[in-house]
Amino acid sequence: MSKGFRKITEENSLYDDLEEKSVGDLLNIINNEDQKVALAVQNVLPEVEKLVEKAVEQVSNGGRLFYIGAGTSGRLGILDASECPPTFGVSDDVVIGLIAGGDKAIRKAVEFAEDNTALGWSDLQNFNIHKGDMVIGIAASGTTPYVIGAVKTCKNNDIPSGCITCNPGSPLAQAVDYPVEVVVGPEVITGSSRMKAGTAQKMILNMISTSLMIKLGRVKGHKMVDMQLSNHKLVNRGIRMICDAIDVDETTAQSLLEKHKSVRQAIAHGQKTHQ
Repeated sequence: MSKGFRKITEENSLYDDLEEKSVGDLLNIINNEDQKVALAVQNVLPEVEKLVEKAVEQVSNGGRLFYIGAGTSGRLGILDASECPPTFGVSDDVVIGLIAGGDKAIRKAVEFAEDNTALGWSDLQNFNIHKGDMVIGIAASGTTPYVIGAVKTCKNNDIPSGCITCNPGSPLAQAVDYPVEVVVGPEVITGSSRMKAGTAQKMILNMISTSLMIKLGRVKGHKMVDMQLSNHKLVNRGIRMICDAIDVDETTAQSLLEKHKSVRQAIAHGQKTHQ
């Protein structure tokens, strides 16, 4: 660790005697702290930009984006990755989330899985990772062995890497090519980094995947024209998109969607027919 490394995520809360406060007071305290998160994220936008630009480069050339983390951080990565296929219509092997302890750790903690320095790289190898891919390590503390071990080995194999952490000067940030250090300060409950740190990570993950998919051409205007039509709500949304795009009634839009099974294709063919 660097000489000036401070584990801010473990520092004492700014509040005490929480058990003696009313529910209203607790909610106000949590909300006041949450308001600091967006400003902290704003401070690191230039670093996020560099990370996203590299991810766009890698994925545009056929590579994949991996998120890797433990506990809450791992779960947030899996959540973001799992939303990409239904929202943007990409294959589930474009953005991949990995968590220490495997899929069972998504619901229940797997003891000491995050302490294994070799396990992260082993998990990545299961996907035949290569230098055309990119890996983003997620760890609020910036000290998780599972994540650090993985990104260090990535660097040794010329695989570009980034990170999202909430402590400045962490071992994780020093080990990657594109570090993002979003410092949100101590948690309301000391050390409970599922709170502000987790919120910051989620916000940045939203930025990464959404910006990536837009730059990959998976959004038209402001609409998710490649979304999977997996339920009635999404089918109805697709119909409305087609109506707006080519100025047809709902019956015509529904017919186009049923024929082409894709909002994008329905719009494209509808524009030719209704010009």
